This record gives sequence, C-alpha cells and structure tokens, in this order.
Amino acid sequence: MRILLVDDETEFVATLAERLSFRNMEVDYATKAAEAIELAARKTYDLAVLDMKMPGISGIELKAMLEKQCPGMKYIFLTGHGSEEDYRTGSSEASGYLVKPINIDILVARIKKALEAK
Repeated sequence: MRILLVDDETEFVATLAERLSFRNMEVDYATKAAEAIELAARKTYDLAVLDMKMPGISGIELKAMLEKQCPGMKYIFLTGHGSEEDYRTGSSEASGYLVKPINIDILVARIKKALEAK
C-alpha cells in the first residue's frame, strides 16, 4: 500500500513516514500542498493522510485538488487544532479524522480499514 502524508510540521511528518514504513507501507511525504500535488502527479497512492490546517491551503482544499488528479484515493485527516466544525467536515469528507498527538496503532488500523473499503 502506498501512502501520501501531508503536514506542515516537518519533524512530525518525517517521523510518521518512518514509523509507517516500519509497518511495511510505502510512504512519501510533503510539507506543502504544491509538493503533494507534484508527488501525486508522479506516483499513484492508495491513501493520503492530510493535516486539516496548513499555511495557505487547508487539508479539505488539498483533498479537492487531489481528488481531481487521483480518483479513488482514500483520505484520513489529522489535526492538532480540532474544532467541532473541523470534526464534522473532516469526518464527512474522509475515511477517518484523528487528533494529534496520534497513536500510530490507531492510525494504522484506520488506514487498513479505509483501504479494505476499496
């Protein structure tokens, strides 16, 4: 399974990518929406894990852009600034919505569940 991680916190997203790769997942990451769009243009991903709030563009906006490029890709949203509105929006727009700090086992379970629904 190929996973795209997008989060503006470089240390967080790099560490998360490493931890998922230890669990036999192929993972790429980006810290900006433009990088994510470039990666998705070059590779096919099964699922993207997107930060809800990033400078310049939200995770919801990035998802809309990626959906045009990658129909059928699944999504999970992460946030460190969860609000009730973000929860409602993120939950309705994706296969999962998790609040940071995340438990890696819960994230892995959500990824597997989302991809089983394919």
